[in-house]
Amino acid sequence: MSDSTLTKEAIVIERIFDAPIDLIWKLWVHPEHFKQWYGPAGFTVPVAEMDVRVGGKRLVCMEMQTPDGRMKMWFTGEYREVVQNERLVYTDSMADENGNVVEPSAMGMPDDHPTTTEVTVQLEDLDGRTRMIMTHAGVPADSGGVTGWEQAFAKLSDLIKTVLNDKS
Repeated sequence: MSDSTLTKEAIVIERIFDAPIDLIWKLWVHPEHFKQWYGPAGFTVPVAEMDVRVGGKRLVCMEMQTPDGRMKMWFTGEYREVVQNERLVYTDSMADENGNVVEPSAMGMPDDHPTTTEVTVQLEDLDGRTRMIMTHAGVPADSGGVTGWEQAFAKLSDLIKTVLNDKS
């Protein structure tokens, strides 16, 4: 099931996964799992430092091969809410490799792109399946953010299938 809604205020994407809620939670909060699915198609995640607790910091690097060489994009943020297997809320800002926030315009983004956005992941157990609602607040409607998240969640779905097949 896929339902994507984009407004000026937020991207909201809902998915139902044929996987237990604790697996979906682990894929969001354990760096070694997160690195396997996060980011749009064509991107890898060589760095995912995640101190998943309220006030904990995160630093993520997405990397892609381009005709001009490797392109790296760094993001940093802080966890605002962590309720295991239920709710995860963190801020997200463009950054340098040291985790210092960088203005989006300096990275080629439109002038109206916010410096800090907020991602909320809500999980609900559906008798062994999991409903996930991801809200990325503050992402402009014309940013292409929906495509990036859709591609990331396609990679997440593929990873879930691999993990579940490995267990059987």
